[in-house]
Amino acid sequence: MEISSQVPNVDDLLGLEVEEVGWVLLVRLRGHPDVVRRGEIHQYNFFNALDQRPIYDRRQAEVRKALLEAWAWLEREGLLVRETSASGSGFFLSRRAMELENGADFNAYRRASRLPKSQLHSRIAVRVYPAFLRGEYDTAVFQAFREVEIAVREAGGFPADLVGVELMRQAFRVVNRPTQAAVAPGPLADVSLPVAEQEGMAHLFAGAIGIYKNPQSHRYVPTCAEEAAEVIMFASQLLRIVDRVTPPRS
Repeated sequence: MEISSQVPNVDDLLGLEVEEVGWVLLVRLRGHPDVVRRGEIHQYNFFNALDQRPIYDRRQAEVRKALLEAWAWLEREGLLVRETSASGSGFFLSRRAMELENGADFNAYRRASRLPKSQLHSRIAVRVYPAFLRGEYDTAVFQAFREVEIAVREAGGFPADLVGVELMRQAFRVVNRPTQAAVAPGPLADVSLPVAEQEGMAHLFAGAIGIYKNPQSHRYVPTCAEEAAEVIMFASQLLRIVDRVTPPRS
C-alpha cells in the first residue's frame, strides 16, 4: 500500500506522532518488490525512489524527514534490523514486526513498550498490565493502587474494613513524641529511619492512595499511555517498599 493511500493528506501525515508514521512506513515496507531486493530492504533505494517520484505534491522535504525519523524509530524499537551483508546497507523486518498484522496490533505494541512488563511488581504484572494493554488507563491506575492497598492491609494484618488513607496512616504510624510512648509504631513503619523520613513514608502512601485510589478523590485520572505508565510504575515501586518493610512471618 502506498503511503499516500494510507494517509492521503500530506498535512495529516506530518501531524502524526513519529510512532504513527512508523506504522505507516512499516506497512509500506512489507512485501513490496520495489522496496525489497533479495530479501533485504535498502534504505537508500527507498528514499531515492521517494525523491524521484514524490508521493505528495508539496512539502516533500518535510515528508522525507518525517519518514527518516520513523525509520530511525523502527530501528530503535527492533522492528527494522540492519543486515550483516558486505554492503551494510540492507535491513530486514524482525519477527516482531511480521507479527503486527494491523493497526490494532501496532497500537497494542506501542502501549506495551511504554510499560515494560518485566520491570513491574508481580502483583501489577498479573492484575493490572492487561487493562493497560487494552487502553483502559483509568481502570489500570485504580487497580494498581488497589493492589497497594491490599498489600499494605495484608502485610500489616489489618481487618478488611480498614481502607484508604486511614489504613496507610495506621500502617506507617510514626511515634515521635514522649506523650506517644504507649503507642506502638505502625507495623510497616521503618523505625531504623529518622523520624522525618518515617513521616515522609507515611505521607507518601497516604497521598498516593488519596489521589489515585479513593473513589471520593479519584479525579486525577491519566488519560494517555505515557502518564498512566508512569503512575503504574509508581504503584509498582510502592509495592516493592511494602515487600521490604513487611515484618517477617512467625
